Amino acid sequence: MIPEINYWAVLLATVGSMIVGSVWYMPQTFGRRWAKLAGVDIENPQITAAQAWMPIIISILMSFVTAWALAGASVIAWHFYEGSFFIAAVVTAVLLWAGFTAARLITHDSFEGRPTNLTVINIAHELVTIAVMAALIGVWPPAGTI
Repeated sequence: MIPEINYWAVLLATVGSMIVGSVWYMPQTFGRRWAKLAGVDIENPQITAAQAWMPIIISILMSFVTAWALAGASVIAWHFYEGSFFIAAVVTAVLLWAGFTAARLITHDSFEGRPTNLTVINIAHELVTIAVMAALIGVWPPAGTI
């Protein structure tokens, strides 16, 4: 069985993810602190928008994959637990974030010796991103499911 997925909600969640990332990592929020901790020189004049296109494309594609997987998992969880589709999407998102994203980032960062503050910035970003995605997916369930 393939879960019912609202692809408009997935596309909206993908855009939401990009907005969260743009705000989260801008210099006025966490961008400067993140860059310092990650060893990224954001003041380097040789880094141009032309050089950033590939990471941006990859980020958009991965955000779509994440939104699509979250939408499918949310529908499966909603069918299993019933009740509110919105609640199913949010609970599913938080559980997947904790069990996969946060757990894996913490593990890898500890082995790589990354600063704890960097890990906190990144996993908090992922939590906010997945929560925004879940909210957008949750308010727009697939047609015919409710």
